[in-house]
Amino acid sequence: MLERALADALERADESDETALRLLDAAYEQFCRMGIRRSTMEDVARRAGVSRITAYRRFATKDALVEQVVRREFRRYFDQFLLDIQQAETAADRVVLGFASALGAIRRNPLIGGLMAVEPDVLVPSMVSDGGGTLAAVQRFVAGQLRREQQAGNVSEDVDVELVAELMTRVSASFLVTPSRVVDLDDDEQVREVARRFLVPMLRPRPGR
Repeated sequence: MLERALADALERADESDETALRLLDAAYEQFCRMGIRRSTMEDVARRAGVSRITAYRRFATKDALVEQVVRREFRRYFDQFLLDIQQAETAADRVVLGFASALGAIRRNPLIGGLMAVEPDVLVPSMVSDGGGTLAAVQRFVAGQLRREQQAGNVSEDVDVELVAELMTRVSASFLVTPSRVVDLDDDEQVREVARRFLVPMLRPRPGR
């Protein structure tokens, strides 16, 4: 489920269906307040002010609704990520900002971060036990960003962007899934320093780039 949500996250959602949007908003609030496991389609329909039948017409199952809510949150995250890295002047700075932005945005997200904290059995298994699908979806996004840097001449041509994206994704996922006793993830400067010391060198950026 999470893999599909991530893989499709950059696609623009159909925002013409006001009822579906109300249900998504209601589901987000419901899941943040009560968690996914304790929430029902009836709860979401009541919060959205629609009938249970209407809710099921828009989303055939609870899983389908959860997938769309998660997809929307990751799409918002990707949008914010792209805005955050625009502040950087070099490829190295974009890696540093991107890494910090990714960890911070996901951990502080009321839904995704909250579920990882209080219902890890809902999200974590889908991140690590789906044959690598979820990590592969994130890796494709990161590789795309690195490839653009390479095409712009900001990263050496001999850098294997697919492999670098894989390593960056796995480092990020590890921090998210298993809290660190060495790195304080609430300390943005410490997180950025990790990126400067260990992620940026993988790109071997050209001087002044």
